[in-house]
Amino acid sequence: MSEMINNRELKAMDPAKRKATLKQLFKDLHDGKNVNEVKAHFDAFIGKITIEEIAGLQHVELIDGDISVTEMQRIYAAHSDLFKGAIEENDSVYGPENQPGHPVHTFEMENREIEQLLQNRLRVHLEQFAIEDSAENINLLLEDCNLLYDIDKHYSRKENLIFPYLEKYGIYGPTTNMWRIDDFIRDGIKLAKKKLSNYDGDKNGVIEEVQFVLREVSEMIYREENILFPMALQNFTEDEWVKIAHESDEIGYCLTSPTEEWKPARKHLDADAISEGYIKMETGILSLKQLELLLNHLPVDITFIDQDDVVRYFSHGKERIFARTKAVIGRTVQNCHPPRSVHVVEDLLRDFKSGKKDTEDFWIKVRDKFVYIRYFAVRDENNQYIGTLEFTQNINPIQALEGEKRILS
Repeated sequence: MSEMINNRELKAMDPAKRKATLKQLFKDLHDGKNVNEVKAHFDAFIGKITIEEIAGLQHVELIDGDISVTEMQRIYAAHSDLFKGAIEENDSVYGPENQPGHPVHTFEMENREIEQLLQNRLRVHLEQFAIEDSAENINLLLEDCNLLYDIDKHYSRKENLIFPYLEKYGIYGPTTNMWRIDDFIRDGIKLAKKKLSNYDGDKNGVIEEVQFVLREVSEMIYREENILFPMALQNFTEDEWVKIAHESDEIGYCLTSPTEEWKPARKHLDADAISEGYIKMETGILSLKQLELLLNHLPVDITFIDQDDVVRYFSHGKERIFARTKAVIGRTVQNCHPPRSVHVVEDLLRDFKSGKKDTEDFWIKVRDKFVYIRYFAVRDENNQYIGTLEFTQNINPIQALEGEKRILS
């Protein structure tokens, strides 16, 4: 009977009132109100929630500023508790995602492999380690964590391919908040690996960190498959899914990979043909084809951001240092970076736009590379700011140079 009442209320409630009720319930969760109490109100006044409503909540408005791992974990756990069993199925969602090679099929196939790793290895080896922290058990757990860090590719494809298109449709919540949790999980795996690699007898520290990873990875799988992917399937066009599938290879896959290429029922999307027109510049004339090849043969990565902070171009050389996909084109640069580093980007752009700086340099270790990253404020003949050029180079070969070379090899 209560279910019938809730369903009638669901249909009868004024949409504006319903949205306000949902936002208040979420605010209650964020303010620390008892989850069971909020859940009871949710069941009584909302009953079921649609993917469209979840997208419209814009969680980013409710989670502002810096927030601790513990607090974000609490809030997201509360969200999951609220949604479980309450999300309405939508029969209008089409079915190509069940076909091998479709990006959602690949994401879900990876999730099954991740679950197997968690259940059949990580949990088992953690229990053995809890009983005896022997060198063998430490190594088994470390090996599992190394395997699990392959999840970075899964999250990177989600962040760089799925999130940009969601933003295109005005859905920003996952970009900020799900990305934060992804980063917390990455950090958790790294910390577990560090504790195990330099084990000093802190058994409880290792157990807590691995348990955090186990819990958060499992919760993320639920959020992806019950919220994120249905949200994307309801909004993205077939062409967009084709582009996502094509660009996934550049980032890579987690623990498994597609066994075949996804081909929609309609004709395959034609590649964009490049115009053979010519561009006349002050110091020469090049065809568009020549210009693109020239830029792609430079031994550096180049990205250009316009005066509105929108990514307009990136070069596509043979060995990119940082993954870039075509989905970033037209996206603000702030949404191309993890939330915890956005303030650095904004500070840099503020200095360029004000004229305080014209350049800024960084140098970091990235795997086996020593990467030199340079930023240049691009200004026109009237000294007006028109954008920022990012110039990234692996300088290991340069640092290794000695003496002189005056003849051909």
